[in-house]
This record gives sequence, structure tokens and C-alpha cells, in this order.
Amino acid sequence: MDRNETKSFIATRAAMELRDGDVVNLGIGIPTRVAGHIPEGVHVTLHAENGIVGVGPRPVPAEERPYYTVDAGGVPAKAVKGGCYIDSLTSFALARGGHLDITILGTLEVDEQGSIANWIIPGVKVPGMGGAMDLLAGAKRVIIAMTHTTHGGGIKIRKRCTLPLTAVGVAQRIITEMAVIDVTPEGLVLVEHNPEYTMEQIQAVTEPELRVSPDLKPMEMPWVESTGI
Repeated sequence: MDRNETKSFIATRAAMELRDGDVVNLGIGIPTRVAGHIPEGVHVTLHAENGIVGVGPRPVPAEERPYYTVDAGGVPAKAVKGGCYIDSLTSFALARGGHLDITILGTLEVDEQGSIANWIIPGVKVPGMGGAMDLLAGAKRVIIAMTHTTHGGGIKIRKRCTLPLTAVGVAQRIITEMAVIDVTPEGLVLVEHNPEYTMEQIQAVTEPELRVSPDLKPMEMPWVESTGI
């Protein structure tokens, strides 16, 4: 797979985590692609912290309006029929108040305790924290959707994060192109694997030792292009 196919692969698997009726926030990067892969028959409400409850499909250029807000990636977004635009205070009250069923975020690093570092590489990259701290503190379930390694093949799943933390011990599941990994009190548990990779290849680019679930199965990947929003 090329990098674009890899990102779509991850987004498709992450979309399988959504359940009918969920209120979901999608972070910048790969998570924003999840909206285009929601399984048929699953209807969710997408929340954008910039001020939409009920985010719809991305408007084409001819439909863009200056009063529309943007999604987490800074891309113009609009509400579906029945959705609404809200102010930042109300939007962040939803996030902080525990009203989001799931938030799906990307990250620079995640560790075996479920801690996340996704806002800065000191001296190199400063994308900004955005609403990540609020989302991670308030969501009922936190899922990380990311490539398994950096562009250069570096480790992203660590024993302990080396970059400044966004939140401590909040991630419950990690989804990459190689595997689905659960964060548990006993450590990281490999629950699904991409058959294109061996167990040894997955472990080689994962710093903590992975425990293998007795119910380990191949990653189930129905390639859907539905939009159940």
C-alpha cells in the first residue's frame, strides 16, 4: 500500500469502532477520513470542536460559505440537515462534560499506559495542542488511529512517551495499518493483526512487549465508502 492507501486502511478499520447513535469527535489527519468510511446502517453524530454538532460531508468549493466553520484539519465543513452551529464555549462544554461517546485522534507517540503525546516535537514541530486535552479528558472512549511508525520508520508506540504529554493514561485502543492493540492494566495486548505482517515484524516496530490475545484474529476490513452521518 502507498501512504494514502495506508491512511484509508486505518480509517476504515477505525470506523468499525462506531456504533449507531454515537456522538463522535474526529481529530486532525487520519481520523478525519473516518467520516467517509462509516459502515452502512450506522448513524452517528459527528462533533467538530470548532463549532458543529452534526458535521456533514465536506462541501465542494462551489458550496463553501464564509460563515461555515472548519473541521479539526482546518478544512471547510458544514452541518447536515438537523445539525447545528454552536459557539466555542458550548462546543468545549460538550467535550469537557463527558457528552462524547468516542474521540478518535492521531498522535506522535502513545505508550503502554495509554498516555498520548500529540501536540509538539520540541525544536522541530509545533502544530499546537488545539482541543486535544479537552477531548482526551472528556470522551468516554479514546481510540488512536495512526500509522504504526514515523515517516522514517521510527517508533511511535513506546514504553513511555518521550515527547511532552497531552494526556496521561487515556487511550484504550490503538489502530494502525499493522494491528489493533488494546491498552490494559497488564500492558499492550495484540487483538488483531494485518496478515501482511508477521508477529515479529509488528513487535520489531513496537517498543513495549506485546501480549498476544488468546482470541487474536486477522484485521477485518470490509471496504465500505458509506457515510452514515
